[in-house]
Amino acid sequence: MKWLADDCFHNDILRGLLRRSPDLDLIRAQDVAEIAGRDDGKLLVWATENERVLLTHDLATMVRAFLLQRQQQSACTPVVLVPDSLPVGLVIEEILLLDQCSDESDWAAGAIYHPL
Repeated sequence: MKWLADDCFHNDILRGLLRRSPDLDLIRAQDVAEIAGRDDGKLLVWATENERVLLTHDLATMVRAFLLQRQQQSACTPVVLVPDSLPVGLVIEEILLLDQCSDESDWAAGAIYHPL
């Protein structure tokens, strides 16, 4: 899997993911000039074009942007919606589980809510 963490994604989770799995293909939106600080719609378009699964804590606006993207473009990258109230260790474990054990059919719904 190729992952994209949005601007607001918890850095402790990202550091933990990379510590546990150094080869994880994970980038942060703020490190990509084209999408740093951009709105949810632009982030989803870029992630879709670059075939990256989006990690976000932004449940309030990202769900609407995701549904709009699917309606307008008929395609949207999968989104993993992670409440920021979940324990960091649990989120790390579940993202690694998705990375290592999922296949394309697991992403058919387009959005996955944590915890699994």
